[in-house]
Amino acid sequence: MMELLVFLLMEDIFIFFVIVMFYANGRHILSAGQDRAFRLFSVVQDQQSRELSQHNVSRRAKKLKVKEEEIKLKPVIAFDCAEIRERDWCNVVTCHMDTAQAYVWRLQNFVLGEHILNPCPENPTPVKACAISACGNFAILGTAGGWIERFNLQSGLPRGAYIDMSESLRCAHDSEVVGVACDSTNTLMISAGYQGDIKVWDFKERELKSRWEIGSSVVKIVYHRYNGLLATVANDLAIRLFDVVALRLVRKFDGHTDRITDLCFSEDGKWLLSSSMDGSLRIWDVILARQIDAIQVNVPITALSLSPNMDILATAHVDQNGVYLWVNQTMFSSTSTVDSYASGKEVVSVKLPSISSTEHSQVEQLDEVVNASQPKDAPHVPSQVNQIPDLVTLSLLPKSQWQSLINLDIIKIRNKPIEPPKKPEKAPFFLPSVPSLSGEILFEPGKLSVEERDGKQMKKTRLDSTSSCFLHLLQSSNVSDNYGAFTDYIKGLSPSTLDMELRMLQIIDDNDDEQGENRPELVSIKQLMDYFIHELSCRNNFEFLQAVIRLFLKIHGETIRQHSHLQEKARKLLDIQCNVWQRVDKMFQSVRCVVGFLSNSHI
Repeated sequence: MMELLVFLLMEDIFIFFVIVMFYANGRHILSAGQDRAFRLFSVVQDQQSRELSQHNVSRRAKKLKVKEEEIKLKPVIAFDCAEIRERDWCNVVTCHMDTAQAYVWRLQNFVLGEHILNPCPENPTPVKACAISACGNFAILGTAGGWIERFNLQSGLPRGAYIDMSESLRCAHDSEVVGVACDSTNTLMISAGYQGDIKVWDFKERELKSRWEIGSSVVKIVYHRYNGLLATVANDLAIRLFDVVALRLVRKFDGHTDRITDLCFSEDGKWLLSSSMDGSLRIWDVILARQIDAIQVNVPITALSLSPNMDILATAHVDQNGVYLWVNQTMFSSTSTVDSYASGKEVVSVKLPSISSTEHSQVEQLDEVVNASQPKDAPHVPSQVNQIPDLVTLSLLPKSQWQSLINLDIIKIRNKPIEPPKKPEKAPFFLPSVPSLSGEILFEPGKLSVEERDGKQMKKTRLDSTSSCFLHLLQSSNVSDNYGAFTDYIKGLSPSTLDMELRMLQIIDDNDDEQGENRPELVSIKQLMDYFIHELSCRNNFEFLQAVIRLFLKIHGETIRQHSHLQEKARKLLDIQCNVWQRVDKMFQSVRCVVGFLSNSHI
């Protein structure tokens, strides 16, 4: 399902990433590594990637005569972000290794924020978990001492702690807090302790509502705000999904054989992706309650994140410099069922690409990676889907290709040289002459040149010569009533080549003795009009076909007007064109009416 892309986003030197997360609707990736840097990468353009500023690190390092790494904050172990308040105040919170404070960042300015969040100053312990509320106003911090406190991101002030009165230490958990999460309406706050206790709190009142025990030590939790499912990772290598509202276990996934490093939900909540130190990347279907795909990577994955559009997966690996991007093949295929693209029973082995000094070897390695990611017995995915009734299908060609057919005359005039090249005068190889007393060469009058004779001979024999590939495919498709090969051929032609093929069908000599409907040019024009009628009836390649028909009528319009049997074809083509366009235009008008109604209504 996932195919490895052929590029890396960065090549800076550091050990491995702690965590990666997509941001800005999948256009950027936030990452933090052991080099104490917090970075923002652009998926679209690498020049936009940058490291977030930590307030004059270089200047302070030179002043103190130490390395920049010693001035920077300690490595990030967890962070969370919210886009809704990006333009108002800091919208990222980070937890750092062995640090009792959490730091905020302003992504709009790519800089460290002005506030430092210090939970439980009376008994400071390292901050281990953080989360930002759906509204973007609050940050929830969990510490190694079991303390959970809420902060206001705008002012940086504390807004109360979550305390379980049944605990002996009067805190949220009697062990380290491994994860915190908030729901989409600021109604519930979920927290998990290392000892395996999951607690649900009232977000506003900070009161404990419910709790349950997993029975094993919890190392990580991930909460999906829209389906209300909480995924937990325990030391028994099992992934459990809990319904926070119903307070019950709904799914349990087993399959990893080593420590689970990371997991994430898809945007729609239907998939759960998990990685492990055994080198496997597994994709679970939450609805079907089974594994649908698995990939074995030669380097274990330490962090992963799926883009909101579900088209790209970002992964970080042990001792690898860079973020690896994987393409979701199901987003670019016409597959409609899960069983058609993955069975989940076999694990596909994939090797990561490596940077090579020679371009040839690098391309070979990348080809091996892509081929290895596709199982040999994978079912064939059709390239086309059945036509939806009353709709048209576009050709998906570049817009410039079919627009050039419409504006081909303008393009030729624009590209025409100011002065046409002058052909040098050439004398014939054999000079026909007669002897004279003066010694001057006299050409024999009344004889045609070789070029003129060849031109007339070609005019007579042109139609008897071997047909071009264009005419051959047109004739064979007309006989078999299957125009697929002909359509693919003309879609691959350049605008100028297609224009030349259409002009080759023009009537050269109107005074030719061969009259009637059996002239080769008229037969080809008739077959081409039959092709247009067939394709319009099927509503395939709609925009490309409109450009070709316009060019065809511009070239052969006068010929069609002079022959009655071609006029009948033209009337039929016009009727089908009007019928198809009226249906499409009716749908356009319906959509415009609905959009206009919703725009003017006050909801």
